[in-house]
Amino acid sequence: MTSRERFLASALVCAVLSVALLLGGWVRQSHSAAAPSAKIIDAADFPNLQAAFDAVPEAGGLVKLPPGDFELTRPLRLRRENTRILGAGASTHLINRNQEGAPALIVRHPNRDNDPKARLWRVQLSDFRISGNPKSGDGLLAEGMNEIFIHGLSVDHNGGHGMNMVDCYEDPRVSDSIITYNGKAGINIFRGHDIAVSGNQLEENLDGVRCLDSYNLCMTGNVLDDHLQHGVVIESTYGSVLSGNMIEECRGTAVILDRNCYGITISANVIAHNLEGVDLRDAWGCAVSANTFTIIPGQALRIGPESGRITVTGNNFSNSYIGEHTRREENYEARWPGLIYATGILLEGTSDVAITGNVFSGLIHEAIKAVGQPQRIAVVGNVSHDLDRRDSKRSEPFSLGAAENAIGLNAGH
Repeated sequence: MTSRERFLASALVCAVLSVALLLGGWVRQSHSAAAPSAKIIDAADFPNLQAAFDAVPEAGGLVKLPPGDFELTRPLRLRRENTRILGAGASTHLINRNQEGAPALIVRHPNRDNDPKARLWRVQLSDFRISGNPKSGDGLLAEGMNEIFIHGLSVDHNGGHGMNMVDCYEDPRVSDSIITYNGKAGINIFRGHDIAVSGNQLEENLDGVRCLDSYNLCMTGNVLDDHLQHGVVIESTYGSVLSGNMIEECRGTAVILDRNCYGITISANVIAHNLEGVDLRDAWGCAVSANTFTIIPGQALRIGPESGRITVTGNNFSNSYIGEHTRREENYEARWPGLIYATGILLEGTSDVAITGNVFSGLIHEAIKAVGQPQRIAVVGNVSHDLDRRDSKRSEPFSLGAAENAIGLNAGH
């Protein structure tokens, strides 16, 4: 190549690079003009919270909520994604004065009425309080969200659910929040996927947590106490785990699996003095392991005729015995919550159940009772002691008389 040819080639390369840089700058400027960058918004600079929410640009941002009481007569609406709402703790208080069943806060795509597939992504709600009244609606209604993250909220005294997550399909997360005294469930999840509910405290809602028509719930390390109905209700859900939760003194049932649940593990929970313990109403291929069932007067564990292929391993079913006496005097006649006694397992027309390595002690009747002709039941390696505390009549500890194809090899008296 001659010197002239090298010069022309270099000039051509420089021209191409110059055009590319000019086009890149134009594209970046055009993008910036079309989509303003995310921004930090101080809600104290706006006449009301809705105005602050409406000021969030399309790119999202951070809305800082100041301390104070903010009374609402209609829902506060967040319509932007990639947005974090951050309060000053419980001193930032949204008070729902509405008495027509409207929520306090709605997180929802603005076009969802016309396009049911419209979704918002990546909204975070942190560090504020939402309260209502018996005639108000949900504290929080999040609909059509992906990757919503709720952390550090106080949600109480709402007429509806504390948190209602509808079609929050991808990766909803609720952690480190306190949810109390709501007229419906503390947390209600409908059509969720890969759900994390961790480290929350729920007390005296109607139900603690409801998870319906969903997938892959991971519920760990929560405290549920004094619910007016049930602790955890899971329906039409699969591939989930409840582990390391404390569920106490629900007036109904601590944990319910119903409507075609399958592949769910209930493990390492304390299930203490609820009227009923775990009720497998319609559950298949599930495991109940390493739970402590203490002072459950109704039925500690029921496996119903619409459930089967269940393993029950390493659980403890007991009263309040502490070495020389019971800590709580047993009461067989009182009304709830005065009922103080313990029960075991009821097999009601179920099939394909393995019950191994459990301890049954201080129960009012037998450890295990089979009714309705359960089939293919293995009861092996369990220990029973101090049964039939209410009656002097001694029953068979492992009463499998109604079961077909049952195997029993256990220790106890």
